[in-house]
Amino acid sequence: MFELLAEIASNRRVTEDTWLMALCSAKIARTANPGQFVMIRIRTGLDPFLRRPFSICGVKEDRFQVLYRVVGKGTHLMTELKEGESLPVLGPLGKGFVDREKPTDRILVGGGIGIAPLLFLSQFHGEKETRFLMGFRSARDILSPQTVMGEARACRVATDDGTQGHHGPVTDLLEETLRENAKRRMVYACGPKPMLRKVAEMTLALEIPCQVSLEARMACGLGACQGCAIKASPQSGRSYWYVCKEGPVFNAEEIDWEMI
Repeated sequence: MFELLAEIASNRRVTEDTWLMALCSAKIARTANPGQFVMIRIRTGLDPFLRRPFSICGVKEDRFQVLYRVVGKGTHLMTELKEGESLPVLGPLGKGFVDREKPTDRILVGGGIGIAPLLFLSQFHGEKETRFLMGFRSARDILSPQTVMGEARACRVATDDGTQGHHGPVTDLLEETLRENAKRRMVYACGPKPMLRKVAEMTLALEIPCQVSLEARMACGLGACQGCAIKASPQSGRSYWYVCKEGPVFNAEEIDWEMI
């Protein structure tokens, strides 16, 4: 983990409400693992005061990238930042994705902005070892690997309104994929909690290893404020998990999905 000033290499809009920022830091780029995140202070002053968490969506040489959706004051201010400006960054933080059984078939399931850590995972393992399933509200919201990573990736897309790809939730594509008689499969997922709950139900029923990356509001990123606690499953032997410190990636069976 490093605390440093990272210079902005680029900051560009990739959909109507989503932006991609590249920051310069060889220390973070060379040590980050897929699934980890950084805490960014959007201004060096006191407003906004708290850092914001952002999943690392890719690395290249001495740079790392974050995807962000404009949802409030902080992310709106981020859109105004220019190349050459610097931001206080803490990271890489948290526990990332881990191959539990050295799978030969990695199935990535992302919903909306939740594709961010999965893009990094896809980059890490390469296209031949991953299958990417993506879900978005509409065609205008689609974040393609080509747009974000500058690299083509074979992927299947679902949209809620049917304007592109499968008409329906991305879990429909997962259900179809899981019908295949593949061996040593593992599912990795990130996105809205209802989507993750459904992915967990499907994989647990079929006894397919699954890891989920959870999104949560957090103030410190280190487990000190305890603001990102989630209910642990009874079999985990814990009452709660802290998303920032013990996650954001968890095995699906470690979470009490009825309380999410």
